[in-house]
Amino acid sequence: MAGAERMTATIANMLAEQGYPVSILSLWDPASCFALHPAVTHETVFAQRPSFKRAYAATVAGIRRHVRTHNIDVLVQVDTMLALFALPATLGLGTRHIAWEHCHFGEDLGKPARRFARRLAARYCKAIVVLTERDRTRWMEALRPRSAVFCIPNPLPFAMPAQPAPRTGKTVLAVGRLVAAKGFDVLLRAWSTVSRLEPEWQLMIAGEGGERAALEALRDELGLRDSVSLPGAFPNVSIAYEQASVFCLSSRYEGFGLVLIEAMAFGLPIVSTDCETGPRELLVDGQDALVVPEGEAEALARALVRVIRHSDVATELGEAARQKARGYSQERLAENWRALIGGMKCGHVDAT
Repeated sequence: MAGAERMTATIANMLAEQGYPVSILSLWDPASCFALHPAVTHETVFAQRPSFKRAYAATVAGIRRHVRTHNIDVLVQVDTMLALFALPATLGLGTRHIAWEHCHFGEDLGKPARRFARRLAARYCKAIVVLTERDRTRWMEALRPRSAVFCIPNPLPFAMPAQPAPRTGKTVLAVGRLVAAKGFDVLLRAWSTVSRLEPEWQLMIAGEGGERAALEALRDELGLRDSVSLPGAFPNVSIAYEQASVFCLSSRYEGFGLVLIEAMAFGLPIVSTDCETGPRELLVDGQDALVVPEGEAEALARALVRVIRHSDVATELGEAARQKARGYSQERLAENWRALIGGMKCGHVDAT
């Protein structure tokens, strides 16, 4: 239930709503974690996750079979790594490719092959879609791509809430997969200071992942069992935002930071780390968020205490954030995708 999967469903639904025939091909997931428009078809190559080194030829063959069966003329690769499979799978078919980058350019997620895949995509895909202007600049400078490179931010995956969160409780919310990149260990260390100064407040970390056991152990080691909860992933994350009074993003890095847009839509005051991409482009320190250096627990704690203790600051930040979130509505960003796909179908792609 990561951001890329959520955005795949969101964009597919947006395009289907506009009358595009849309299919999703998963490599092994039998069904989408997120609701799909009735017109969107979903298929899978494998019944369960294979070793892609051993099953490389079968993967390529499965993608090619899907493309030919459904007469796919525009193929969106929801990860630049997929260029390694999708480009050879469509040789000779006339398929036009869009590589959709969800990581920031400086991160390969421990897979050096991702760097080669990016070079392949930059040369042979018709278009590259990145999430921030900062990343678009990195692509242009580092790879000098033949592909057109577009910045299309992730849209808010739900309708703009009619009202902001009431913020009547005493809960700080963090949302994300329980992985090292999200910096929840730093947040827990920051919370050991916050809870000492504001003992009535609670921290909720909503999400699931491989770091759960380590985070629970750190929480208990810091003596925070009574003030920190890890309830898992919410099927409807809006409920978590509605119950919160402050939102915190503690990430070490982000490709975009969709949870920031979600929290902003609910008018929550935000405390965030200053990641190179995502937060640095989405937030303005002191205007719509408090932004602190990445990895600094005490700076994070000071910022959290400030918005907890100063309701006027929290209200001003939340109102400015909610106003900014309106610019990330599905209606507005759907037009960017329609223009890109429409251009590809008529043979004209220009990112300038």
